[in-house]
Amino acid sequence: MQIGQYVIKNRIFLAPMAGITDQPFRRLCSQLGAGLTFSEMMSTNPDVWHTEKSKLRLAHHHEIGINAVQIAGSDPTEMANAAKVNVEYGADIIDINMGCPAKKVNKKMAGSALLREPELVARILDSVVKAVDVPVTLKIRTGWDPENRNCLEIAEIAEKAGISALTIHGRTRSCLFEGEAEYDSIKAVKQSVSIPIIANGDIISAQKAQQVLDYTGADAVMIGRGSFGYPWLFKEVEDFLEKGEYSSISIDDKCQLMLKHIDDLYQFYGEEKGYRIARKHVGWYVETLSPNSNFKRTFNVLSSTSEQMQALEDFVKLIRENPNKLDRK
Repeated sequence: MQIGQYVIKNRIFLAPMAGITDQPFRRLCSQLGAGLTFSEMMSTNPDVWHTEKSKLRLAHHHEIGINAVQIAGSDPTEMANAAKVNVEYGADIIDINMGCPAKKVNKKMAGSALLREPELVARILDSVVKAVDVPVTLKIRTGWDPENRNCLEIAEIAEKAGISALTIHGRTRSCLFEGEAEYDSIKAVKQSVSIPIIANGDIISAQKAQQVLDYTGADAVMIGRGSFGYPWLFKEVEDFLEKGEYSSISIDDKCQLMLKHIDDLYQFYGEEKGYRIARKHVGWYVETLSPNSNFKRTFNVLSSTSEQMQALEDFVKLIRENPNKLDRK
């Protein structure tokens, strides 16, 4: 799998997700087998580029490897300027967001709202590709709604503009995250353009990753929500694609990965932000490691990192004493 001048170590990518794919999570997923990870979405508004929040989003670590940064906006000139600034800050790949379904993004004519304006899409892609000397990728949905699936048209525009790879989430904007992802559109795009295609949507197991690659002919898969509380999914997918089988890591190893991830969050964000951000990740880990547990409710009322870590260590001790707790299939 190659994007521009970069040879990616495998065909398993971590999706860019606001509030999720910060430096600690990207580093963890990379260590567990993700071949490429994308940063959280960066605004094209220059007023926020130097804020603490933006600096944290841009923070990169050499262990993660290639630094792929996603930008979102609707003005071709602003998008081009944002791309140049992010390259100056160290971005190796610029990814353009035309897939986000959030209302607050779409009302600014950004994210998946752009799929309704193919001519504007062309101007944005042309501007960004010409502005930087690094590969530019694009992430889209299959269209605005099921009656207006135009991913093939957008893919042809992307190829003409010089986009280095295209990720397609197998849902329209109106579908949000409901129902099942459909892969026929991704397959049709793959058969119609020559640029690398990355399939995204509902990839929550190693077997599903293989099925999607086989059916669509895509060059890679991108995992998003399937990694919540289950970052070792990347290792399972990597093993399955290479050997046709995988061995799930032990419950003890999973607990250790959780503790390390949460401690990394504390170190990265500090006390005040760290304990708040840890809550959502711990909630997902608990759903994976101990379904139906009341621990999440107890954890969410704790208001310091030290209290949280002590509670987590106690929780892990209970898990170790009862290793037959159900694990996600």
